[in-house]
Amino acid sequence: MIDKRDILDLASSLGLLPNVVEKDYVLGWILAGIYNHPALVDAWVFKGGTCLKKCFFETYRFSEDLDFSLRDEAHLDANFLQNTLSEVMEWVSERSGLTLPPDQIGIDIYQNPRGNPSCQGKIAYRGPVTPSGKTLPKIKLDLTADEKLVLPAVVSPVFHPYRDCPEDGLWIKSYAYAEAFAEKVRALGERTRPRDLYDVVNLYRHVENRPSAAVLRNVLEQKCQYKSIPLPTANALGTHRADLEAQWEHMLKHQLPALPPVDEFWNSLPEIFNWIMSGTEVPQRARMELVSGEFLVRSRVLPLTVPARARAALEIIRFAAANHLCVDLLYDKKVRRIEPYSLRQTGEGNFVLHAIRSDSGEPRSYRLDRIQRASVTAQTFSPRYLIELTGSGPLPVPQPGIPSRNVVNNSGVRGQKNRSTSSGPVYVFRCGVCKKTFNRKSMNGMLNPHKHPKGYPCSGRYGTLVRTKY
Repeated sequence: MIDKRDILDLASSLGLLPNVVEKDYVLGWILAGIYNHPALVDAWVFKGGTCLKKCFFETYRFSEDLDFSLRDEAHLDANFLQNTLSEVMEWVSERSGLTLPPDQIGIDIYQNPRGNPSCQGKIAYRGPVTPSGKTLPKIKLDLTADEKLVLPAVVSPVFHPYRDCPEDGLWIKSYAYAEAFAEKVRALGERTRPRDLYDVVNLYRHVENRPSAAVLRNVLEQKCQYKSIPLPTANALGTHRADLEAQWEHMLKHQLPALPPVDEFWNSLPEIFNWIMSGTEVPQRARMELVSGEFLVRSRVLPLTVPARARAALEIIRFAAANHLCVDLLYDKKVRRIEPYSLRQTGEGNFVLHAIRSDSGEPRSYRLDRIQRASVTAQTFSPRYLIELTGSGPLPVPQPGIPSRNVVNNSGVRGQKNRSTSSGPVYVFRCGVCKKTFNRKSMNGMLNPHKHPKGYPCSGRYGTLVRTKY
């Protein structure tokens, strides 16, 4: 188990309470335990806001619950759940050092509004910063067996930014991205809660991951038809605006380094629903012009030589960019308020943040290792360029001194490199499912379709970096 200082340092750098970060740490290990239990690995499919945080976007709101769609209704049995979750907790305790008392697992089987059984469970834990005492914090499990899965589930890496993450990473079977997006739109229409609005707008803003409008609408239509509810529209949501605004701070403030204004999100809905219903693709903003000799960093990987202070500042900047919030940079002993857009790497190996000064509208660049502090502000901005700081998916950490090569060249074409970068180290990735290894010339852990040693198609989509060959 990591120690208390790890949690406190990360909480301080992100501007969150330590218990929020500790719960995120525990969530990662519980997901790994579920994935490693033979009865649950294929039967429990991860979904919801925590799935977005742990599987798709590491720079996201922190969440507290674990939601699963069950493929076998027989699992909604109190004895089965008590015994199975006890085994999961034992596995997690052995590997993480967390205290997860099996006698404090709570199981509540109830009848949901559709007349079918569901379960709300609770798992107690003691982590690095849990205060001593009798009452332990708990993680809530929401289990349903009557949800319609339109798309095949996928095996996703779990984002676990802690030093005890295993070499092969942590994994879970989850909703496909387009299904997770459609499910959030359906939830927004059905219950109109602040976290659903926050999630839908953020999913839409991640342009590089956005599914086609036709695919999203098809999945959404099937989900709404299954639940006998109408397709949500921006107009229909209007009657719930006052209630949503009243709950915005209460439901989200503790999950975010800074709370964006609700109007910034609500006012995005007409564009989003027009895109879904019309199928018209939204024109993409131009990216900031690449400076000669610089490469656009597409991955989340930074060499281990980058100072911890700079890493913490970058996470704050990425959060601000995703939420269209300006950042106050302390740089060369002066504070600059900027709109953050892009991270570049120079030929000398330096990481450079490209931004716009909010007061003058002039483009500026800042070396990451010279940023003394970054703070999120409440000032919003309308993006002038494509925001390229919000890519998805945890990627493995490279060896010290080896720059990321998952870049876009000066022509803006993804995957092509200048000839000067065509030679160099070979990165060896291991599939987390079948354990096969793959040689890559770039720091890109996404795997091509391949077969399991037993002959059937392997479900592994991401690899973990295991070594670098020179």
